[in-house]
Amino acid sequence: MKRLLLPLALLMTTLTPLITVAQQKTTAATPSAVERDLRTFSTWVDQKIDSASAGAHRKWPKMMDDFDRQSARLDRAVDSLSVQSKQKYAAQKARYKTWAAEQQRAEASVQSDPAKTTAIQSQLLGEKVNINTARAAELPDLYGRFLESTRAQRRRWSTADWSAANVVLAKLNARYEQVRDQLDIDEKVRVRSLQGEFRTLEKAKDMKDIFNGL
Repeated sequence: MKRLLLPLALLMTTLTPLITVAQQKTTAATPSAVERDLRTFSTWVDQKIDSASAGAHRKWPKMMDDFDRQSARLDRAVDSLSVQSKQKYAAQKARYKTWAAEQQRAEASVQSDPAKTTAIQSQLLGEKVNINTARAAELPDLYGRFLESTRAQRRRWSTADWSAANVVLAKLNARYEQVRDQLDIDEKVRVRSLQGEFRTLEKAKDMKDIFNGL
């Protein structure tokens, strides 16, 4: 019996550190509730901004309710976040607020000066187009022309020009949402790709502005 006890004691002495390390790894790999909330919030912000959703002004009440609910929960537990997570949270909040303000300004511009919007739209699309009555089959080509103009002109655009382009994009997106069911999957993918490219070019402009301000 004594012969068995000694090896068993040695075995436990060897395994205990390994068990402790495994437990520590498991704990480290398990995110806290507030870290999960931050990931959910960050994903939500990315989706709202990157989706280039149409008619955003009609969704402001619900979107702001969602934003306030998620940010309030994170604000209450912000001290539990790591320094890096706090920085990410602050950046995502600021990013969303900036985007929302731009969307609201664009909508206000559409309502306040229809003639100016029409002129800008003609410049970007290359001809006078009534986007509100555009056929589904015409939209992919309209998006294509819109992006061609953006690529060619963006380096000369001021902040006001980018806002004007957002106005036209919002109108295209609104019409797209109305007739998207009439498009096949390839056309939808093309439209989404062009929407995403505009946002990418806009983000590149924003990054350039940030670096120029340093």
